[in-house]
Amino acid sequence: MPFSPQVMAIIGVALFFDFSNGFHDAANSIATVVSTRVLSPKLAVAWAALFNFVAFAIFGVHVAKTIAKGVVDPAIVTPEIVLAALIGALAWNLLTWWLGLPTSSSHALIGGFVGAAVVARGPAAVVVSGVTKVAIFIVVSPVLGLVLGFIFMLAVMWGFRRWTPRGVDHLFRRLQLVSAAAFSLGHGSNDAQKTAGIITALLYSTGNLTGEFHVPMWVILASYGAIGLGTLSGGWRIVKTMGMSITKLQPVGGCCAETAGALALFGASAAGIPVSTTHTITGAIVGVGSTRRLSAVKWGVAGRIVWAWVLTMPAAGLISALAWGVVRAAAPR
Repeated sequence: MPFSPQVMAIIGVALFFDFSNGFHDAANSIATVVSTRVLSPKLAVAWAALFNFVAFAIFGVHVAKTIAKGVVDPAIVTPEIVLAALIGALAWNLLTWWLGLPTSSSHALIGGFVGAAVVARGPAAVVVSGVTKVAIFIVVSPVLGLVLGFIFMLAVMWGFRRWTPRGVDHLFRRLQLVSAAAFSLGHGSNDAQKTAGIITALLYSTGNLTGEFHVPMWVILASYGAIGLGTLSGGWRIVKTMGMSITKLQPVGGCCAETAGALALFGASAAGIPVSTTHTITGAIVGVGSTRRLSAVKWGVAGRIVWAWVLTMPAAGLISALAWGVVRAAAPR
């Protein structure tokens, strides 16, 4: 069945959101490796974009299925709801990118999807268990990142305590290339799937896909390609906040933070849980910084980031609810 102009336009908006996710969340993948000067910004974004893209060949589509079926009842999804959800998420992404705040594109999309569905079909449209799982991991993912980052940094400090600072720096400058690649792989495995899920929900709602739920390969490739290109374009405002404003990082700390974040994301993607890469890596950076002393973390900056996290889902949901009204009014009768 050929796609209607409406469906093609909404897919275009979804891929633009995915692109914005890439440049908004480029900071997650490259901030530590740039701030430690292991890679130049241009090389760092190319490195991250490559591993964002190849993630589709390693991980399944569990997260895409959660977005498509586990947040909003698929039976009530319409093109107008999907478009409104994307508008809300995209607007919040662009606003927080402009302000330099590392918020979650994932939670913006989920908040937008829920907001549009509630205003269109009422609270019964929401899959409560799915939204509850996402809400729980708003807290769990940064805490997990913090704990793992703290433990890894302590373990490295103890294990390399007899090494010279120069020797440790030399080794971890090379190891950080591996940890940055692993985190970018985790980023792609979780975030690109969210756009793939929303496009798949659209295709089922319009009859362009039928039968047992599946995510078409072209949707996977387009989603991973868009997020990779977005990462390649960079997001320098947020890189500054993530890599330089929270705490001062050396290559050893950057490696520990990225490794902690990558492991948390691998687990979440395998379980089909749409978590925030932003929350995860921020928690890991705070955990690494805390091993020196608590005052090494700029808690004022961290507090500002947390407030942005708290506001993301309701703000994106509100924008999407307003957008649904506009889209509905403009739709042909």
